Parts: sequence; C-alpha cells; structure tokens
Amino acid sequence: MKESLTKETLEAFQNDFRANTLHTVAKNAVTVNGLLKSSRNSEAARSTRHEFSISLEQGEITNQMQSGRCWMFAALNTFRFEVMKKLNLETFELSQNYTLFYDKLEKANYFLESILDTLKEPVNGRLISHLLTDPLGDGGQWDMLCSIIHKYGLVPKDAMPETACSSATREMAGYLTKKLREFACTLRKADESGASIDELRMQKESMMNEIYRILCICLGEPPKTFDFEVRDKDKNFHRDAQITPQQFYEKYIGLNLDDYISLINAPTSDKPYHRSYSVKYLGNVKEGRPVRYLNLEIEELKKAAIAQMQDGSPVWFGCDVGKYSCGENGVMDLDLYQTEELLGTTYHMTKAERLDYHESLMTHAMTFMGVNLDENGNPDRWRVENSWGEKSGKKGYYVMSDAWFDEYMYQVVVHKKYLPEQFVKEYESEPILLEPWDPMGSLAL
Repeated sequence: MKESLTKETLEAFQNDFRANTLHTVAKNAVTVNGLLKSSRNSEAARSTRHEFSISLEQGEITNQMQSGRCWMFAALNTFRFEVMKKLNLETFELSQNYTLFYDKLEKANYFLESILDTLKEPVNGRLISHLLTDPLGDGGQWDMLCSIIHKYGLVPKDAMPETACSSATREMAGYLTKKLREFACTLRKADESGASIDELRMQKESMMNEIYRILCICLGEPPKTFDFEVRDKDKNFHRDAQITPQQFYEKYIGLNLDDYISLINAPTSDKPYHRSYSVKYLGNVKEGRPVRYLNLEIEELKKAAIAQMQDGSPVWFGCDVGKYSCGENGVMDLDLYQTEELLGTTYHMTKAERLDYHESLMTHAMTFMGVNLDENGNPDRWRVENSWGEKSGKKGYYVMSDAWFDEYMYQVVVHKKYLPEQFVKEYESEPILLEPWDPMGSLAL
C-alpha cells in the first residue's frame, strides 16, 4: 500500500465490504442498536449465574452517584461489614463525604508540596505536565484511604451526609483544580524571583486555607465529635455520645490497616513477579503511607482472596470494569459480546501487551462478597458488590467469570495472614519506584 489513501484503494475497500452480504446485515444492526447491544451473547448471561458456594451477607447497596469515589466506597463497604457484625445491624453506611473532604484537602497539600519539590523542572516537561493534569481528582488507591483513616478516622454517614457537591464532584473539582494550577504558577514565579523555601511554604499555608474554606462550603464542616446512635436487628438501641472519628474506628471497626497488603498482577517484562513496587508522586497524605504493591502471578491473587472470604471477610479489588461487562444484567465475562464475529476481526494482545500499549489498566474498585468453587475447589465465578446503586447489575451485584478475572483483574487487598511468609517479606522489601505515568499508577474511579 502507498503512503496515502488513494481513490483506487478506497474503491477496493468499498468493493470488499459490499461483496459480503453479512457486512450489510451487521451494518444495519449496529447503526440502529449500537455495537454492544448488537453483539451481546445471551448464552453468556445464562452461564454466569448469581449463585455462589461462598457468599457473604451485606447491607443495602451503596451509590457513589456522579463521583469517582469507587475506591472509597469499596473500602468503606469492607469496613461497614465489621460494624454490622459487631452490632448485629441489618444495614449500615459510613460517610464517604467525610473521607472525600480530607482526601481533597490532603491531595491539595500533596500537590503543592510536589510543586515545591519540582521547582527546577521545566514547566513544559513531562513531569510538571503530569502533575498539572489532575491535581486532586476523585480517583484513589487503597493505601491512600488507609492514610486518611490513620489520620482522621471514620464517621457514620449521618454524621456527615452527602451534599450536592459530594454526589456530583465535577464542578467542585473543576474550581479547586483551577485554583491549584494558579497556586502552582504563583509558587514557581516566586521561586524564580528568589523566594526562599520557608517563604514559599508561608504562601502555601495561605493557599491551603483557601482550599479548606472552599471544601467546607461545598461539603460541609467535618465533625470533630458526634453521637453514634443505631438500632440493631433485635430492636436494641445503641448510643455512644461525643465519640471522635478516631475512637469510632478503633471501637467499631478496629482493623489494623498495616496488616493489609496490596497484591497486583502486572505481567509486563519491566515488572518481575515477587517484587515490591511504588509509584513516584502518587499519594494524598504527605506524611502518610506510600502506595505499595507486591506483583504476583494471577493465581496467587485468587488464592488470597478466596482464603479471606472463606474466613468471613470481604475483599477490596481493582479491575478494568469497562471491558466485556454489562450493567444491565450485572455480568463480567469474556464471552459477553461477540464483537469479533460482528466486525469480522480478531483481537490478539495479551494482558501484558494491553498494559504496555494503553489498551487496559485498573479503572474501578469494588468489593468481592463471594466466590463459587467447583467440585475441585477451583473458582469459576466471583460475586461482586458494586457502588453504582441498586439499578446497576442485579440489585447492585455483579457476577465475574474466572476467565475475566485472569484478563482484567489487577489488584486485590488481603490481610497478610492469608499469604505465605515469603510473600510478606517480598512486599516489605525496598520497592522499585515506577514513573508517575506507569499504568500501575492508575487511580480507581
């Protein structure tokens, strides 16, 4: 073929298309119904049943609304499970607005500190461009939420309810981002004019005061103490007056977050298995725990997740939710859509190649609430609690095929007691630092 598309080449393409009547049938179906609806495989939905040999009971489904807080919702859904067990509750929900407030506040500080750390970098260089792209977006990681909890604790949802801005974050985030980019410009200009780092940090304090004020206006003021009041399944009333968020977490959840390890499956050549990894300039609480992963074979992620659920606890995980999934029936399955047959093409990239060539990465966090083990004890489908409300999936729940797990699952978080001692040592080893734009630096939305 020549460098340019010629008239003769286009005519050849057109003749090839028209030579097969199935192409016209496919065109008529897709132009009217869309690609996915036209290629949906009804048999896939039948084979992925919402029944599981291990199934944990949870409260009412949660809804992140028009926000990218899935990582918070998924984690808080695992934590509320502990509250419900301890107090014999029918349902319960923790405040995602409370964690959102402090995540935005801490991300703003983290961003400004990153700007101070990179003052000599060119403004049009890749690093500064990366930092300026999304200074305090909604997305996050497990370790980032752990840092928030360590510093600020948690509160029930009624202690800091949702607001218009927490349920639809785009406007608030847009104006905060605009302000942070202005602050970055101000700090870099002050540095060019000879200001000392102490003078720059004095400016930063005034900047952070503005961010705090905007967050209070948009999200409300976070409580320092509150009255915790609930009624259990047996109609018994419980009250804990004037408790702090830190006391609430310790008393009613009590998980030692330092015991939880983030496992990833990144089969790319630049990330050997059984090594610890972290990502430069990825975090929220400046003094908090860094984002850290242990890269393992996919079967090891499965074993750990199954062991934790067999012991009665849900599992936080991150995946590429948009691939071969349907919210209408709550199915995540490689055979869900027959797009290859419809389009007359095939897709050949491996999981590693999809990561290397930006075709896939971790985009969404949810919670495993069960798994179906066959007669040999092997998983064939997984029970998933999402945070998109009851209208998504089957009353908020999805079923994931085990084959889908292999291809589009990237991360699970488990207690270290479910891992061999050698894995824990590997996780605790000095991490290899990945560049900020590495696919393992993606944030769940």
